[in-house]
Formats: sequence, structure tokens, C-alpha cells
Amino acid sequence: MLFQPTWGRVYNTTMMQHLELSTARSNDVAPAPRILVVDDDREIRELLARFLERENFKVVTVRDAAEARKAMAAAHFQLIVLDLMLPGETGLEFARALRTPSGDGSTLEHRDIPIVMLTALGEEVDRIIGLELGADDYLAKPFSPRELLARVRAVLRRAGETAAAPSSGKPTRMVFSGWTLDLSRRRLLNPDGVETPLTGGEYELLVILVERANQVLTRDMLMDLLRGRQSGPFDRAIDVAISRLRRKLEDDGRNSQLIKTVRGGGYVLAAHVSLR
Repeated sequence: MLFQPTWGRVYNTTMMQHLELSTARSNDVAPAPRILVVDDDREIRELLARFLERENFKVVTVRDAAEARKAMAAAHFQLIVLDLMLPGETGLEFARALRTPSGDGSTLEHRDIPIVMLTALGEEVDRIIGLELGADDYLAKPFSPRELLARVRAVLRRAGETAAAPSSGKPTRMVFSGWTLDLSRRRLLNPDGVETPLTGGEYELLVILVERANQVLTRDMLMDLLRGRQSGPFDRAIDVAISRLRRKLEDDGRNSQLIKTVRGGGYVLAAHVSLR
């Protein structure tokens, strides 16, 4: 049972039965996470809303970036499901706007909202660009609603875990090469004390590297460590995430001195780390 884009779409006749049979399996009393679905396909919006609401999520659906901005001005969302092929302002452009604070600070409150991107099958370039912009995960159309649900839950779980303060008595700051990783507030401060914005995935990856400074970590090891943190890593995206971190750490990718590439080995954070 797959969600497919409107163009050339042939819906599986059993999908509606699948949705009808999918009932909420949790009686938790915790507030339901609010999700914003941005997709210009009305049928996909309606199907996603029905499915996710049955799984105890609150869902708001909109058809383009302009409507998404209005919805975000009116309510707080824990996650955005964003289609890249939007009319007018594309999903990539909208994601870039969310991840790039404006001069007046108007986007600061939204820059950390997790994003799960929906892409057309085969749009490799768009997927890579989306990851570079800070998407927390992506899913290619056509997709299974159960797979989307699993990825949404994993991203939300990661966001909730990394936002929690460290246990009492443990160090709350890790300082390396002038940079400060504030675990209690989930922030990265540059040598001048100015915050450098990180997405959820970037923060988790940096914590792993700093905790294991001067230790070579293969790509597979990084993937496994991220899975252990319930981060739901993307396929073949470690290199992209490392590239993003290097840019934010002002570490020249061609001659990196902080996050070094070990030929045939993986990556290593080459720095002394002090705990405070």
C-alpha cells in the first residue's frame, strides 16, 4: 500500500482498507504531537491526515509554502512533512528559509522544527540538497504510510531525547578547539560565544564525534551509533552531514583540521575535549 504522486498515479485499491484497519494502538495521555503536512496533492494530504490522526497525532494540512507560514504563525508544530515539488516557492526553498535565520529574527523559533521531506523517486540531487539544508529525514514517493509513521516517530523521539537536559551531576558542556557544545541547552557556541544553529541530526552527530574525540569512526559505526540514539539516520547521508558540520565549524572541507577524513577508515574529530 503506497502513497504516490498525482502524476501517473495508480492507487492500490487496498490502501483505503489499510487505512480503515489502522487504529490508534496507544492510550497514552501525553499531548498528541502536532504535525504540519505541506503537499499540493489534495488526496495525499487527506490520506496522510486520516492515517496520522488514527495514530494519535494532531494534523494540519496545507497546499503550499504560503499557507504553511500562516499555519506556523497560528500554532506550534513538532514536525513538518514537506513535499519538495510545491507550486510557487518549492519545498527546498521553504526549507532553506526555515533553516536560515532572517535579520529580524523572525525565523528563529522555527529553525529547529524537524523536517521529513517527501521526494519523487529518483530525485537524487533534490534529496542531497534537502539533506544539506538540514532535513531530518527523507522519504521517496511512492511510500508506505507505515514507513512514514516509523520515520516520523523516530525523528520526534530523537528531538525529544536531545532536548532533555543531562542527568544531574554529569558535565553539561564539552569544549573543543574554542567551540562549546552546551548539552543542557542543546546549543553550539563558537569561540566568540555566539550560537551556531544546528539541526537535530547535526547536533546528534556532533555529540557522537566529540564524545569519541581522536577515535576513528567508520561510516557504519556512525550509522549504528545514530540508530542507538533513535535518530533514524538517512541512507548514505553521513558524508552530507559531515560536510554540513564542517561548514558550521568553519572547518575547510578540502583541508579539514577538526573533522578529518581517514582514508579507508572514516572520520575523526581531532581535538582535545574538556568537560565542564
